[in-house]
Amino acid sequence: MVILGVVLLVIGLLASISVLTTIGAILIVVGLVLNLVPIGGTRRTYY
Repeated sequence: MVILGVVLLVIGLLASISVLTTIGAILIVVGLVLNLVPIGGTRRTYY
């Protein structure tokens, strides 16, 4: 998702399309948040 965001951001900046730039920036932020925040908890069970 981060890579797609970067691609859309670059295309939006090169083609001067503000919609692609905005969507790319949003995808980068969402992708980074999803990568940094653990989903499902961090409890690990060791037997």
